[in-house]
Amino acid sequence: MIVYAATKQQFLKDNDNDDIEEVILRHFKEATGKTVGRSEIRSWQGSLTYMAKVLRDEGLPSDAGLAIELHIPQSSKRIDFLLTGRDENQAKKAVLIELKQWSKASATTKDAIVKTALGGGLVETIHPSYQVWSYAALLEGFNEAVYDKSIEIRPCAYLHNYVSDGIIDSAHYEAHISKAPLFLKGPDELTKLRSFLKKHIAHGDNKEVLYELSDGKIRPSKALAEALEGLMTGKPEFVLIDDQKAIFESALAAASEASDQAPKVLIIEGGPGTGKTVLAINLLVRLTELRLLSKYVSKNAAPRKVYESKLVGTIKRSHFSNFFSGSGAFIDTEPNTFDALIVDEAHRLNEKSGLYGNLGENQIKELIESAKCSIFFIDEDQRVTLSDIGSKQAIRAFAKAKGAVVEEYVLSSQFRCSGSDGYMAWLDDVLGIRSTANPTLNTSEYEFKVFDSPQALHDAIDEKNHENKARVVAGYCWPWLSKKDSKATDIVIGNDYARQWNLDQDGSLWIIAENSIEQVGCIHTCQGLEVDYIGVIIGPDLVVRDGQVVTSPHERDKNDKSIRGWKTLMKKQPALAQQETDLIIKNTYRTLMTRGMKGCYLYCTDQETAQYFEGRLAGYSNG
Repeated sequence: MIVYAATKQQFLKDNDNDDIEEVILRHFKEATGKTVGRSEIRSWQGSLTYMAKVLRDEGLPSDAGLAIELHIPQSSKRIDFLLTGRDENQAKKAVLIELKQWSKASATTKDAIVKTALGGGLVETIHPSYQVWSYAALLEGFNEAVYDKSIEIRPCAYLHNYVSDGIIDSAHYEAHISKAPLFLKGPDELTKLRSFLKKHIAHGDNKEVLYELSDGKIRPSKALAEALEGLMTGKPEFVLIDDQKAIFESALAAASEASDQAPKVLIIEGGPGTGKTVLAINLLVRLTELRLLSKYVSKNAAPRKVYESKLVGTIKRSHFSNFFSGSGAFIDTEPNTFDALIVDEAHRLNEKSGLYGNLGENQIKELIESAKCSIFFIDEDQRVTLSDIGSKQAIRAFAKAKGAVVEEYVLSSQFRCSGSDGYMAWLDDVLGIRSTANPTLNTSEYEFKVFDSPQALHDAIDEKNHENKARVVAGYCWPWLSKKDSKATDIVIGNDYARQWNLDQDGSLWIIAENSIEQVGCIHTCQGLEVDYIGVIIGPDLVVRDGQVVTSPHERDKNDKSIRGWKTLMKKQPALAQQETDLIIKNTYRTLMTRGMKGCYLYCTDQETAQYFEGRLAGYSNG
């Protein structure tokens, strides 16, 4: 969808004869049936007036194609400004221009991230050069017109209010600026931008290329699909085993058969270590190889970032980043845009999206509506926040409303915890989640140790940190002071243990970051992921009294979002509040204690609780 399409000549005429922002607003209302806020209208006013100035150059052909607010299919993104035409060699060109009204920014240590004033405060956001490059990558990888009709995409960013200060244009961001040039305020910068445009748009096309782009079918390019498949080669962690392979073939068949008229929804259930994410990544790669438009979706950033980096071999963003998405990105997606959406950690889905949880209707519904085939990987026992709404029942209900056929599968083979189903059953019993026939644990099958000090636990995990595959995690019972003060310590226990929470810088990659053995992780940076050995600190939110597991939500840190709203619920429905928070706290520790493939080491801040866990190892060596 294009909000406004014209030639350069028509755009300048509209700009001269009317307030350009009003012209665009009329077109926006016609195209979308919606209106926009005053801030966006002011943004159009400022930026488009500057673009009119840029285009008043006789070297730029009057019949060059021009688009404003070009919607990128399969995303909620819009390209601010687009020029189309041909270069001196008659090659088809489309220049993407990201427009910003920023006047200053501050640098961060994160890749492609800057801080700037947005919405009344300083917030972290993507560098404009990276942003527009990512749009170009999306078109190059997924728009059939680009790769079949040889349209060359050239991205750039124009910050017309920003005077060069060595920050936004620093060497730290050079890798992105080199791919998408950055133009700032001033006559010299204006000249450079015009030269860039004239280099690529030497001849007009009367919107021909523009409409080819707009009408291009959206599916992954053969080159991108082959490159993605090549990333899997020789990586044993992505090999499918036992029932993973059987369910993979069934899911592949379902996604290949699904259509607008015959949609499908798959529910694939599996506990920790059954290979849900490995299966999900394999499906993403194979469906893309079949040229089906697919995405891997998760609410939490950590699984997306970690598995993308494992697949690609780098933590840097790449063309492949477009295959990974958060669960809140489908609010405005047209029905059946995707052939398949592969939803990992579906139990973590929220009802609403957005920073303040006020956008959209229901994430499950939005995901099902957005795809011909939706594949949900779920473990209802890993629901770890009060806002987690993902359930098999809810998925079935929204699938029925769409008229989709539902297929359900269970992954049962256990590959974590040394393949020990016994450990999983013991853990459920020992945490009081459900009674099982596993009152004691045989530590010869799975290494489990209880330590009498947090430092001893951390030292033991440090010793096991071969190939960067051992980590310490904890329940959220300590404030995250180091988030605001990098020198502060967070988890302080006794006189000899003081550590920080997981890295604030690229925290989603904490579990694979080189120096993160020094920190303590939380549920959000490790759920859905695994290491060889996990060290778990149980805080005062879970204690054992007279053999009974007792949970205390008030012992969680006040900023813990996982139980946000529990006090209000306690006033209205105390029994439900107690039941829900009890389940969340127990599930949190269950999830933390199942991250280790070879072993779990434990420290409890409460002595009676430590003795309880040791007692449940009775009769077996505790090493």
